[in-house]
Amino acid sequence: MTSAYNHSFLGMVFLSLSIIHSESTSNVYIVYLGLNNIQDPILTSNYHLQLLSSVFPSQEHARKSMVYSYKHSFSGFSARINATQAATLAGMERVISVFRSKILKLHTTRSWDFMGLNLDPIGDQATPLQLTHGDNAIVGLFDTGIWPESKSFHEAPNMHPIPKTWRGKCVNGENFDPKKSCNLKLIGARYYLKGYELEHGLLNTSGNSEYQSPRDANGHGTHTASTAVGSTVKKASFLGFGEGTARGGAPRARLAIYKVCWEDGRCSEADILAAFDEAIYDGVDVISASFGSPPPLVPLYNSSSDIGSFHAMQKGISVIFSAGNNGPDSSLVQNVAPWSTCVGASSIDRNFPTRILLDNSLSFMGESLNTKHIEAYLVGARIFFRGGICRTSRWRNNNAFGAVILCFSTPGSVLIEEAEVAVWGANGTGLIFVDSPTRQYVDVDIIPTIRVDMIQGTKMGHYLSQSMMYPPKVHIFPSKTIIKQSPAPVVADFSSRGPSSISPDILKPDISAPGITILAAWPPGIPPTSTSIDQRSVEWNFQSGTSMSCPHVSGIVALIKSLHPNWSPAAIRSALMTTAYNRDMNHDTILSGGTNEESNPFDIGAGHINPLKAIDPGLVYDLTSDDYILFLCNNGYTEDEIKRIISLVPGKNVNCPKEMTSNTNLNYPSITISSLESSVMIKRTVRNVGGRKTSVYFARIVSPHGVEVTVWPMILFFSYFRDEVSYYVTFKPQKVSQGRYDYGEIVWSDGFHTVRSPLVVCVNINTATPDITIDDSFQTLDRESLSPSFSGA
Repeated sequence: MTSAYNHSFLGMVFLSLSIIHSESTSNVYIVYLGLNNIQDPILTSNYHLQLLSSVFPSQEHARKSMVYSYKHSFSGFSARINATQAATLAGMERVISVFRSKILKLHTTRSWDFMGLNLDPIGDQATPLQLTHGDNAIVGLFDTGIWPESKSFHEAPNMHPIPKTWRGKCVNGENFDPKKSCNLKLIGARYYLKGYELEHGLLNTSGNSEYQSPRDANGHGTHTASTAVGSTVKKASFLGFGEGTARGGAPRARLAIYKVCWEDGRCSEADILAAFDEAIYDGVDVISASFGSPPPLVPLYNSSSDIGSFHAMQKGISVIFSAGNNGPDSSLVQNVAPWSTCVGASSIDRNFPTRILLDNSLSFMGESLNTKHIEAYLVGARIFFRGGICRTSRWRNNNAFGAVILCFSTPGSVLIEEAEVAVWGANGTGLIFVDSPTRQYVDVDIIPTIRVDMIQGTKMGHYLSQSMMYPPKVHIFPSKTIIKQSPAPVVADFSSRGPSSISPDILKPDISAPGITILAAWPPGIPPTSTSIDQRSVEWNFQSGTSMSCPHVSGIVALIKSLHPNWSPAAIRSALMTTAYNRDMNHDTILSGGTNEESNPFDIGAGHINPLKAIDPGLVYDLTSDDYILFLCNNGYTEDEIKRIISLVPGKNVNCPKEMTSNTNLNYPSITISSLESSVMIKRTVRNVGGRKTSVYFARIVSPHGVEVTVWPMILFFSYFRDEVSYYVTFKPQKVSQGRYDYGEIVWSDGFHTVRSPLVVCVNINTATPDITIDDSFQTLDRESLSPSFSGA
């Protein structure tokens, strides 16, 4: 055994500790066995049942305990067992890992125009790119289901037949008839409930609060599906706001729904893994999943998302995850496996200014989605809430009818949602909420709510204090929709930041995309605020979160996959990352919401997504089985376990290093060194995918502060006979430092393409820099083979 840890052993230790607490309590556990080498679903299921029977008195007991048999795309099962049985299974030689299924949570249009995918002809093209490609791409969406009647999911004109490779289906269910619901656009719809009900209790379907079917009773799934691949719909708006043509990133792409999330956005890992198993088998090209579990992150072999996405990647399927909504604190990013794409959230260039007038003399400007002219009195929070803290628990039980209440986020760290509920409960006419501008973004509210920054709110508070006799009259005017009037993008304050807490030498998030106040389809039977006190019915709704940025990227990936069907998931992610930009529309560094400072790669990854450039990136960084083997070795997998989970070409061996090495050596589009103690050399390999087979790329380097970065060779030559070239990067610390990250970049350009890789380095030394150490592999390099003359290229 060459790895540092044996997962089965660790599993037994961990599960044995659980036995101390409860030997008899049963929970849903997932038993992961790796690749499915049997290839026959029936035989695989029988094998799973046989394995499970070894910890039960009879096969019948085991059959009743079985939740899912993962039998199509990989091998494993989930079952309701106790900790003793789980520990016994974990100790078996054929088992890679056993872990308890957890409940994950959801991470909850002008955005496409903002990113350059507009409906005007591009260059000399007769029709826009979005409307001519995508028929052959299938996006699998893991979410809360779908409202199939939405115009977003109607067939686009002249759609081709469903791809012959598709093996999925639409299943019957409550208020969901496949014959009426599915078409050439929505080609698949499944739901997974067994794990959720065993872990959470029986589903509450009273009053259409949920449906035992692919139908969406939450709104989240409909919104994300519409964002990713929604058909083109004209004059879409939320109560007149944001009016325009709505469409997904790939409006002609096909959609397959896998409903794994239920009441309040809860998703069972057992159900998620079942969805991965069937989605891979069905033949999706992209999987979009806007959920996760906040840190502390579990090992990759104990995560259904990481296991499922790993096997999807091996089948050429790109898996796109949301980064999470735990920002702006560092190291809380989720979904950090190197074989999936992790997406942060940022703003677009659309605002909803709302004018506030006090006593017909003092004017302020806030933001809201206010539809009417409000005339009332402006009253301080202390009149209605003890200590001026706008929470229901602080209400003085006096009626606030006719009053617009001025509430501050401080003192008490009051959330805007808390203040809204409190003012609504007090029967207030409206709310002016004061908070830091870096944490403000417009959302759909249960009462008229205007957001203002701390400076304007303070002025209002001073004016109120001077109006001792009578409260001032306030006029709040209807909000407007404006574009291109404020810097964008800005990283969302809630977007989870890096570095990764489990693999800090791989940059996460990978990329950022629009995730603030995104307009997309919505079920008309669900209130736009998803609260019982909201009686409005809308077909389009605004939502914010990395849940919204994730499907933006999924749609773009579907478009790229349609244009480049042979590109691997790693190559597609590379195209997204190396073409991303880190300057806003004013050509300044993109700001980081929540801090109002310049963003860095831990906020925004490689940058903000640029779809048109990602379609033609010039060069790509691909990953091979050797890269994944190295990563798995570094994460404690044994050589035998790796052979059982990764598809290897015949004759290929797995050899883990005798000592754990850095994940920096993965051929990732970014380079991250979490602890630079001495000079290191790192290899990267790029492949030319541009239209010019014979091309020359020149390097430009921006070194992180305190680090000398050298690249060799500085010129890369590509030809018809040589489309792949390697280069080497040496990092030499030049300063004494303890734990500070600095940032730079390597940019390759041929005059037509710009291929940018972020550099993220933390120097961690106390003494002068030692001499450069050179890899043994470098000493045997043939310089002529790496750097041919121009004439020979």
